[in-house]
Amino acid sequence: MLYIENIHAGYGPKEVVHGVTVQVREGQFLGLIGPNGSGKSTLLRVAGGVLPFSRGSVTLNGDDIRKIPKRSLARTLAVLPQNFNVDFPFTVREIVAMGRFPYIAFLGRETAHDLQIIAQAMELADVTELADRVITELSGGERQRAYIAMCLAQEPSILLLDEPTSHLDITHQISILDLIRSLNRRQGLTVMAVFHDLNLAAEYCDNLLVLNQGKMDAVGPAQDILTAPRIAKIYQTTVYIEKNHVSGKPHIVVSAGTSSFCKE
Repeated sequence: MLYIENIHAGYGPKEVVHGVTVQVREGQFLGLIGPNGSGKSTLLRVAGGVLPFSRGSVTLNGDDIRKIPKRSLARTLAVLPQNFNVDFPFTVREIVAMGRFPYIAFLGRETAHDLQIIAQAMELADVTELADRVITELSGGERQRAYIAMCLAQEPSILLLDEPTSHLDITHQISILDLIRSLNRRQGLTVMAVFHDLNLAAEYCDNLLVLNQGKMDAVGPAQDILTAPRIAKIYQTTVYIEKNHVSGKPHIVVSAGTSSFCKE
């Protein structure tokens, strides 16, 4: 379990997150939503042990995350940052193999067990057929699956994702999120992910955490969180909420000319 309590964090003298508390239960798929600049990526980086915090605490299975050695932490928790990209001509297999760094000694080589885990990670992420392809020659969706396979090679129990479907078309968005939810449901992988698309967040997440100006506004199931009044308050935009007749989840309908920019 990942427990974030009363976190204050930011960059230099600028505090971005102010007193956020949230518990990420084992096997949960938690979505972070909120306007640009609301602190979503900052909170995710704090949760992953990447960004220091000035006040509060983050514990992983009861242990202070700051006291867990980085290699040990990487065996439990994998982080895929926003716009992560590799611009060198590594093959997909080499990219995925990078996920074994917490287990391989400095200047060491992969064991038969490491190679087996790498192969399993590629299979789970559906990139086995791309193993010998160069990462720079792949489409955005193929690259994202390769990077997720790299995270899976760490054998984590928690996966933190910052906008995993940004810059992808709808086909690749659904493909990536179906993969993540499948890992969440079948492998018991705990997922905490930042979303900008509220409808995708509603469809895939168990619970949503709403951030606004660095503070927690609400947390709970999509049907409780995604209401027209809350969205109007947080996003300064008038929307209509209807029920997705396939999934039963709330679906947000927008109309041109309803944002605060169109008001006199």
